[in-house]
Amino acid sequence: MTRIHNFSAGPSTLPTAVLERARDELLDWGHTGMSVMEMSHRSKDYVAIAEKAEADLRELLAIPDGYKVLFLQGGATGQFAAIPMNLLQGRPSAVYVNTGIWSKKAIAEAKHYATVKIAASGEDSGFSDIPPETAWTIDPSAAYLHYTSNETIGGVEFQYVPDAAGLPLVSDMSSNILSRPIDISRFGLVYAGAQKNMGPAGITVVIVREDLIGGAQPGTPSILDYRQQAENGSMLNTPPTYAWYLLGLVLEWLKDQGGVSGIEAVNLRKSGKLYAAIDQLDFYSNPVAPACRSRMNVPFRIANTDLEKTFLAEAKAAGLVNLEGHRSVGGFRASIYNAMPEAGVDALIAFMAEFERKHG
Repeated sequence: MTRIHNFSAGPSTLPTAVLERARDELLDWGHTGMSVMEMSHRSKDYVAIAEKAEADLRELLAIPDGYKVLFLQGGATGQFAAIPMNLLQGRPSAVYVNTGIWSKKAIAEAKHYATVKIAASGEDSGFSDIPPETAWTIDPSAAYLHYTSNETIGGVEFQYVPDAAGLPLVSDMSSNILSRPIDISRFGLVYAGAQKNMGPAGITVVIVREDLIGGAQPGTPSILDYRQQAENGSMLNTPPTYAWYLLGLVLEWLKDQGGVSGIEAVNLRKSGKLYAAIDQLDFYSNPVAPACRSRMNVPFRIANTDLEKTFLAEAKAAGLVNLEGHRSVGGFRASIYNAMPEAGVDALIAFMAEFERKHG
């Protein structure tokens, strides 16, 4: 089989060691004679798998006491609605920071349930920059402050944790969770779809402070009610059992890489060398302000757009796939999440230099 490097923004590449272990355990997990896919989620064996995944996540993120960890369905998009349903708790408004397409989607959904106040927006810059905190407007009477820590499409990432001015801080970390250390104690709620850095699509992690649980608005569906999910161990209904198992394998792999601090060092090298190549080769450009360039999603362009199809075709022939930019912005995008090996980034940089030599 031809070796490829998959730069997909999500679902994204998974660690080879995880896929190999899942393959080896597919028909017979733990000498039970069953696949994890066939197990009852109430069985002793499966509960042990689920509990270990939670314990490993708590260890990796140093999640303090006083937080519940939920493993839910519906993706981050489901949480766009669940968050205001659970966290408004009688307040009429919530504050959002608008830094790109995923922020806009969260804002649009929240407007069904609350008056949304925009603390700051990067729209004037074409979402190539994050407005400075000194320019933010935060209503102290609002229920919470929400921001998207990494915009996968625009390639804009917060390099710091914002000051929520006393409000519970909520963050969509779908595309950069576990890529760098974070202080969970500064957040009221963190949520992330798994399909970037934690596993396959189909399962979403919600880390929520316990004092924010229990005030869901009337009419909230039970599967979106954090209190009910917490009381039932995220098994109010049948959870995505195999995705939860694979998430657990990814967490074990991450521990073997030196944990979050260890993988951050790799991510800094990968993104640093890729941005350096883009900046040094006149043929390419990156549209994002250097202070908020994403370590996970690197968009880039070539001046002669007529060469885009040629670039993608030759890249694919070289084993570099899924480099197309999002349809809303065009160009190219290299998503280099935790599981992307450094060798994959090196191969892309070498290809880009050769492509410029041939076509520049």
